[in-house]
Amino acid sequence: MTRKQRRTTFVVSGVTVLAVATLLILSAMRDSIVYFHSPTEVAAASFKIEDTIRIGGLVATDSVQRGGGETIFFSVTDMEATIPVEFTGILPDLFREGQGVVVEGTLDGSGTFIAKSVLAKHDENYMPPEVADALKKSGAWEEYQDGTMDTSDGPTARSKSDGES
Repeated sequence: MTRKQRRTTFVVSGVTVLAVATLLILSAMRDSIVYFHSPTEVAAASFKIEDTIRIGGLVATDSVQRGGGETIFFSVTDMEATIPVEFTGILPDLFREGQGVVVEGTLDGSGTFIAKSVLAKHDENYMPPEVADALKKSGAWEEYQDGTMDTSDGPTARSKSDGES
């Protein structure tokens, strides 16, 4: 075998090993990847009961109800569709009606979302980018010049200063 043939064999076998390793990594990650969806997308699409997804939007006004123990029922909306959510556990301190929230879990057979985790925005200027985009598409949020967002009809509405129009 000539030197050129050995080099070619080495390069081809190296590329093959890298390709197989990449395929194995991607197939292992496929099971752990969780996709974000807005309530409108969830209402329009059909998901398998065992599919873990994330839903983001606003906690609907007058939707928070305490169940027995640590179970809480609330709804997530993007102002176009609303998804009922059931969560058992301790909610974040910043969780309240009209605030941005991302819930991760699965849908049950009745269309209720069974949340495994609830993430609330962490300060007055933060909204997960996916949630902000979904709310912008629905026309529910307007963006200020400084980059913060406001809703005109929710409890989190921020009054505009005298210099803003």
